[in-house]
Amino acid sequence: MTMQIVAVDIGGTHARFALAEAADGRVIDLGSTVTFKTAEFASFQTAWEAFGETIPHPLPRAAGIAFAGPVEGDVLQLTNSHWTVRPSLIEARLNVDSFTLVNDFAAVGHAVGQASAGSFSHLCGPDVPLPELGTTTVVGPGTGLGVAYVLRTKDRYHVGPTEGGHLDFAPIDHFEDELVSELRAKLRRVSTERIVSGPGLRHIHDALGQIEKRAPFAQDDKALWTAALDGTDSLAVAALDRFCMALGSVAGDLALAHGANAVVIAGGVGARIAGHLPASGFAERFVAKGRFQAMMAGIPVKLITLDQPGLFGAAAAFAMEHSR
Repeated sequence: MTMQIVAVDIGGTHARFALAEAADGRVIDLGSTVTFKTAEFASFQTAWEAFGETIPHPLPRAAGIAFAGPVEGDVLQLTNSHWTVRPSLIEARLNVDSFTLVNDFAAVGHAVGQASAGSFSHLCGPDVPLPELGTTTVVGPGTGLGVAYVLRTKDRYHVGPTEGGHLDFAPIDHFEDELVSELRAKLRRVSTERIVSGPGLRHIHDALGQIEKRAPFAQDDKALWTAALDGTDSLAVAALDRFCMALGSVAGDLALAHGANAVVIAGGVGARIAGHLPASGFAERFVAKGRFQAMMAGIPVKLITLDQPGLFGAAAAFAMEHSR
């Protein structure tokens, strides 16, 4: 039986809505996305109502919601926004009969669990589809570093959101030793997301600049990423190379920790560097695990290419939960 779901992906800057169709616990279609700026709406409820005004019929009474932040507690506070969400009031305020609420990166895990083979591009390792059984590690550099795993069993899959982005970063060469030492002096503890995330590029760039006694990059992080990706600043390009190497190391460490037989790179930064990763040092760092190098070389590493993995995953989480 096919059912319609309102899929919602709530971030600190934008809230995205779409209508999805699901059957037998899986998403079969995701409609057009409507995007609102959270700063322009008083609350999630008023944004929901505005989305309803774009639809020529009443909204479905089912919702899959991805939320950028922890989803435990009576009151959920959206990072970098005035929005709060009270799970106990969602059904009444949104006029729905059922809903599923998941962390935004858990939603990405659900997207990995349900997306078709054509929704992934190959990065390194064997060029084969994701395995039907076993654990897939999902790594998503963005504002922070999202980490989850998808455990596929014979009958279904299970998503495990984690705080893997807060593991200690493990340097493996002299430059990374110096980078971590400099960051430790400022931060005391250097987690992986301090380096493998959007803001991490600046940390790497500044450390490289000290080698040549260059001044820090004068513009914001967005401009730094643009300069790195379009090649207009040679130091930014070098920082991006180093970023990709560090991402490869971290992704490999997480795959070892999860006992994974596949890895998927996701996240906003992951999408931006998709064209750069295959020619970077990512693959070499991913497999550089000493005695386990041969095993690591047998792990397929993919990039998820869905336009809206958060929305798709929110719908997928609802579909799976309510198919039981």
